[in-house]
Amino acid sequence: MSAVSDRLPTFPWDKLEPYKKTAAAHPDGIVDLSVGTPVDPVPELIQKALIDAADSPGYPTVWGTPALRDAITGWVERRLGARDVTHRHVLPIVGSKELVAWLPTQLGLGPGDRVAFPRLAYPTYEVGARLARAEYEAYDDPTALDPAGLRLLWLNSPSNPTGKVLSKAELTRIVAWAREHGVLVVSDECYLELGWEAAPVSVLHPDVNGGSYDGLVAVHSLSKRSNLAGYRAAFLAGDPEVLGPLLEIRKHGGMMTSAPTQAAVVAALGDDEHVRVQRERYAARRAVLREALLGHSFRIEHSEASLYLWATRDESCWDTVAHLAERGILVAPGDFYGPAGERFVRVALTATDERVQSAAARLKR
Repeated sequence: MSAVSDRLPTFPWDKLEPYKKTAAAHPDGIVDLSVGTPVDPVPELIQKALIDAADSPGYPTVWGTPALRDAITGWVERRLGARDVTHRHVLPIVGSKELVAWLPTQLGLGPGDRVAFPRLAYPTYEVGARLARAEYEAYDDPTALDPAGLRLLWLNSPSNPTGKVLSKAELTRIVAWAREHGVLVVSDECYLELGWEAAPVSVLHPDVNGGSYDGLVAVHSLSKRSNLAGYRAAFLAGDPEVLGPLLEIRKHGGMMTSAPTQAAVVAALGDDEHVRVQRERYAARRAVLREALLGHSFRIEHSEASLYLWATRDESCWDTVAHLAERGILVAPGDFYGPAGERFVRVALTATDERVQSAAARLKR
C-alpha cells in the first residue's frame, strides 16, 4: 500500500487545520468558505425521485438505466447545444472526482505517457497522473505543449479555482490542435451552469468541434448545479470510441451509480427551474462577498464564472489565510492549486446567506 500512497502529494486540506481552529474560535463562529460544498437543500422533486426508487434490491448497471441515458442525452442537447447525441455518447460516473483521479489509469496510461492540465488547477488532475505513474505538466496555453507523448489534455472551463472561462474561439483552436496531434481532450465542465460575467461553452458544441466528437470527452457533475454532492452523481459525454472501452473497464471494476441516485439524476436533469433558483442564491452571495472583499483591500481576478472568487492582497496566500482566520473566516490558499496561486486565495460562495452576511460584516470592521 505504501508504494501507491508514496506516489501522492500530501493531502493539502490537512494544512488548513490550524487555521480552521483559529477561525472556529471566533465569538460568532466560523464562516467556512474554503471547500466548495453545497449547503442548500436538495430540491424536493429530486428527493422524491430518490425515495421512490429506494426499494432497489438488485444491482444497478454501470451504463445506467435507459431513462438515465435518455435524460443525459436530452440535457446535453438542450443545455450544451450538442447534436445527434446517442446512448453510446454518454456514460454515468460515480461523481466527477473519481473519474479525474482514475481516468489516466483506465485509459492505460503509464510511464512515458504525459498528462497536461492548466497551470492553476484542481489538484486531482495531477493525482490521477501520479496514480498511473504517467508524467505530467502544467500549461498556460496547451497549444504550446510538445505533443510528443502527450496522451491526455485536461481543459477546465469554467476554471476551479480562478473562474476563468475559455472562449468559443479558444476552445475551437485547442480542439483543432489536439486533433492534429492525436491528443485526447477531456474537458472538465462541472461549473458550466454557473457563468456570471461570461457564458461558458462546451467542447461538445458544434461551433467548437465542427459537428464531430472525435477525441473529445466532457465531464459534467450535478454536485453544484443541483446540490447533489452527497449523491455522487456525474456523467461523461463525447467520443464513443473512448467511452465504450471505459464502460467495459468500469463494468469489471463495479463502478456503478446506485439505482436511487440514477433515478434522482433523471429528475434533476429534467428540471431547469431548481437550477435557476440555485443560481440566484449563488449570485446574491457572490455580490455580497465580492463587495466586502473589494472593500477590504482585496483585488479579484477572473471569477467570471464558477462558485469561487479568486482574490489577492498581494501577499503570501498563507498570510491572507491567517488574516481572515483571525476574523473567523476560512478560505483556501491559492497554492493548493499550483505554485502560480501562491499570492491568491479561493473564496467559495457555498455558505448560507446568514454566514455570508456575517463574513461581510466582519470584513467591514
